Amino acid sequence: MNRGPEDWAAPRPPGEPLLEILIPTCNRPTELATTLAGLAGQDADDFGVVVSDQSDGPAGWEYEGPAAMLRLLEAQGRAVRTLRHHPRRGLAEHRQFLLEASSAPRVLFLDDDVWLAPGAVRTLGEALATLGCGFVGMAVQGLSYLDDPRPDEVGAFSVWDGPVQPERMDRQAPGFERWRLHNAANLAHLAADLRRTGRLRAGEWLPYRIAWVGGCVLYRREALEECGAFAFWRDLPPAHAGEDVVAQWRVMERYGGAGIIPSQAVHLESPTTVTERSVEASVVLAGDARRGPDEV
Repeated sequence: MNRGPEDWAAPRPPGEPLLEILIPTCNRPTELATTLAGLAGQDADDFGVVVSDQSDGPAGWEYEGPAAMLRLLEAQGRAVRTLRHHPRRGLAEHRQFLLEASSAPRVLFLDDDVWLAPGAVRTLGEALATLGCGFVGMAVQGLSYLDDPRPDEVGAFSVWDGPVQPERMDRQAPGFERWRLHNAANLAHLAADLRRTGRLRAGEWLPYRIAWVGGCVLYRREALEECGAFAFWRDLPPAHAGEDVVAQWRVMERYGGAGIIPSQAVHLESPTTVTERSVEASVVLAGDARRGPDEV
């Protein structure tokens, strides 16, 4: 439900949302406020928001900006929950915690430094329903790179002309080089090219082949859980990166996954809070990255 200001003071109707946006956050109240402001501007009818905080000090929602945006989301009729989660056991464990805190059939993992344009959540929902695959994502774009076209990085771009098919992906697969598509503002430049050549009209979207998508990914819960979700966190040290890559590769192999262009996700380009990247989950788990939950 997306209520207008005339209804902000009315009681929220009961019921659980069919889609929940899961936001892990840590030591980023300013970025979190911007991310939540993007959600408050969404035109989607029905979604909830769950924020899980692992900050060293006060939780993000104890600061004025995030608190105001959470109040606005609740006034709009969104189901909002805030959780504190300690101790830190790594990114994968935090995502698994958020997944287990939700019961929605569709879950959108959204990083705490991503602003979404008003139609993003609705478009992702439409794309997932239309394509019937395991997940769809909007890769984050750094708009400071709009004057930095990189034609040498977008040669692997390929639209799904038919149904999205399952695909086995790893670091040796030919499709792995698609990761370059999501550098800088490459998707914005690709979208402009598609518009110029008439392959993309205003208000439309296209699914394309990916290596993986970071920052903004909508899963069919059933597909994610059948592939083990992020339960592999137990096999990783707390300091790791690339947990989303592992989860997506597993889902891609069984159900397929797609990126959506044009992307409506904007990266805030703040310094990363994941400073220790010596352990890459997709490398550590290379031998079992595609196992199902019964084998994890």
